[in-house]
Amino acid sequence: MTEITRVALDAMGGDNAPAEIVKGAIDAVNKRKDIKVLLVGQEEVVKKELAQYTYDKGQVEVINATEVIETAEPPVLAIRKKKDSSIVVALNLVKKGEADAFVSAGSSGAILVGGQLIAGRIKGVERPPLAPLIPTAKGVSLLIDCGANVDARPSHLVQFAKMGSIYMENIVGIKNPKVAIVNIGAEEEKGNALVKETFPLLKECEDINFVGSIEARNIPQGDADVIVCEAFVGNVILKLYEGLASVLVKEIKQGMLSSLRSKIGALLVKPALKNTMKRFDTSEHGGAPLLGLNGLVVKTHGSSKAIEVSNSIIQCVTFKEQKISDKIRERIQIKEDKEE
Repeated sequence: MTEITRVALDAMGGDNAPAEIVKGAIDAVNKRKDIKVLLVGQEEVVKKELAQYTYDKGQVEVINATEVIETAEPPVLAIRKKKDSSIVVALNLVKKGEADAFVSAGSSGAILVGGQLIAGRIKGVERPPLAPLIPTAKGVSLLIDCGANVDARPSHLVQFAKMGSIYMENIVGIKNPKVAIVNIGAEEEKGNALVKETFPLLKECEDINFVGSIEARNIPQGDADVIVCEAFVGNVILKLYEGLASVLVKEIKQGMLSSLRSKIGALLVKPALKNTMKRFDTSEHGGAPLLGLNGLVVKTHGSSKAIEVSNSIIQCVTFKEQKISDKIRERIQIKEDKEE
């Protein structure tokens, strides 16, 4: 009998909620029979959206949550005061074991705070990082951290490298993934104080395949599988990545429609170009997991459409099957026990 993965989905979070969130949930359950989505949000609103779809009623459940945490609200205050918000209610489902994962396109700050306060960190994990998959010429790389810890310490980055290696090996299937730290040059003596202090620590790690520094221009080439940095740098890389991709797609489309000859050429290359563009679409790779928690928390873009929501839900199945949290717990716990 197939084991069901239960995903608590924040139906009220994001710029396109609840319409695109509900559509993404339906797309996911219609693709996979091993998923049950717990749609958490204002019941009447969610059910109104659901009414327009055909789906297996046993795979979707609506759980009422009367409040919504807005993006501009102070995260800590919002999590403490809005106990009946979709984020808090959904995270409590994970905490109580009634859901295997939580997915949201809502307030990043509230999700990060709520994930740590409600789901809780794995013992030994100093800081949970956000880790999205980004497209490269060789497939995908994991960017860790991209938004959770802007003032990270060297010990945090070492843990990011270990957690990222576990994720890439078990979720993406890359054996002995190459780990690199973001730097302004390849030389070991380059970088700011954080990078200079972290580099030798990563070099000494026997349980990761550390290959040294990586410059930003080499990230799209896929020169490393796990890209380690603190959240300020990671977020800048991610946003530039997404912005540049958007501009390139727009410029290519305009160029192809600029003359009769280019239009004819566009018709010939359209199938191949469409496949290439799809590979470099970040929405194809789901959301960013917040690694190192007692349970899976996935943050998707605030502007997520149904496709990204659906892919984020589906990625939770592999995370559960591969027992990523248990493997992180085991790796970090062993290190902690040795130090004691």
